[in-house]
Amino acid sequence: MTERVEEILSWYESENPGVKANLYRMLMHGKLGGTGKMVILPVDQGFEHGPARSFAPNPPGYDPHYHFQLALESGCSAYTAPLGFIEAGASTYAGKIPLILKLNNNESLWTTKDPKPAVTSSVEAALRLGCCAIGFTIYPGSAQKNAMYTELKELTEKAKSVGLVVVVWSYPRGSQLSKEGETAVDVAAYAAQIACQLGAHIVKVKPPTKHVELEAARKVYEKYQIPIDTLADRVRHVVQSAFNGRRIVIFSGGPSKGSLDEVYEEIRGIHAGGGFGSIIGRNSFQRPKEDALKMLNTIMDIYMS
Repeated sequence: MTERVEEILSWYESENPGVKANLYRMLMHGKLGGTGKMVILPVDQGFEHGPARSFAPNPPGYDPHYHFQLALESGCSAYTAPLGFIEAGASTYAGKIPLILKLNNNESLWTTKDPKPAVTSSVEAALRLGCCAIGFTIYPGSAQKNAMYTELKELTEKAKSVGLVVVVWSYPRGSQLSKEGETAVDVAAYAAQIACQLGAHIVKVKPPTKHVELEAARKVYEKYQIPIDTLADRVRHVVQSAFNGRRIVIFSGGPSKGSLDEVYEEIRGIHAGGGFGSIIGRNSFQRPKEDALKMLNTIMDIYMS
């Protein structure tokens, strides 16, 4: 164990040895092992956006085994997916890479301004499949937020009792938020704080923009001159909002980007701001495998710099 990983584990003071052992597995696996940084491959887009939108740009992605291989060959810290994709490769790749089972999912056939994903799997399934963590999405700002928080509370208690890490996707969304507000710096920081208060070990948020959504927050940002001009500034503020950096905060890769320079520029901003890493799906698996491997390795090189 490196000093950095030992320090990170010390932040989770109430956790049992099983949780810490699984968090250790994730922090010590792959190319970034031991650095305290993480790059995770998420492939829930087939459920969330549909198979053609997700996999037609790179047809090998229709095969669940392709994503296990991509995560392994690139040296990712972990691989996360819904029940079906994990089951389809769990035996072949047992023990080869830390797995995160996504326990709830949304779909695009029915849209609403106040969404609530369905619970699609269980803690028991995560144990059966050899996963080291569960994943769960909440939508702070949704009119249905309380139901999601209650579901997460129950799943978190059960997961922690059997030694599983809890990873929370905290994506603000709701009828009282503007589209721009979903990634506003004040809203992203609030979303990270909510996920931490709900017991998350690892929080995933979207890279924040310099837009400030809430007027009450704007007054505070101006009064105390909180810097938000650069992505590094905004990431630093989000990490600070996650218990002053005592919880792991990673950032989504977002929609597919045509330019690799755009991808790398964003990663440099996250790294400079003290972000713990990235969870990159479409921007990796929608590219030909050779290109995806080069991209992921460059991203990891940036986090190691």
